[in-house]
Amino acid sequence: MQKILILSLSLAIFLVFACGGNQYPSGARVYKATCANCHLDDGAGLGALIPPLANSDYLIKHRDQLACIVRYGLADTILVNGIRYQEQMAGIPNLSEVQITNVLNYIGSNWGNKVPAFRLEEVRASLQSCNSLPTQDTKTKQ
Repeated sequence: MQKILILSLSLAIFLVFACGGNQYPSGARVYKATCANCHLDDGAGLGALIPPLANSDYLIKHRDQLACIVRYGLADTILVNGIRYQEQMAGIPNLSEVQITNVLNYIGSNWGNKVPAFRLEEVRASLQSCNSLPTQDTKTKQ
């Protein structure tokens, strides 16, 4: 009986720690396949060329545009954590609304980001309203 109790307790502890990792494994897979080449595995970006996603003030300030940026890209000058970035970002038009929601939730909950979770309905509405809005604006976004 004591062996069963110890085994059960060990299994419970293992499950608690195993489940305490990444909340968004689907988003992590999408990120690694489509975003990490430029933004890097840790979301640090690439110097003055590619903005960081880690600890990024842009994610909070431009939440309503993020789904559109993922799908349609960005041909705009933006300001992230006080640094100006001008490099174009290609969109990923083949991602589904669910994949975009998952990747935004993964990014928003990692690397020091504390972005409230995106809902599918929110991403869907954002995508319906954006068309190609952020790709054609040439003003600096702060």
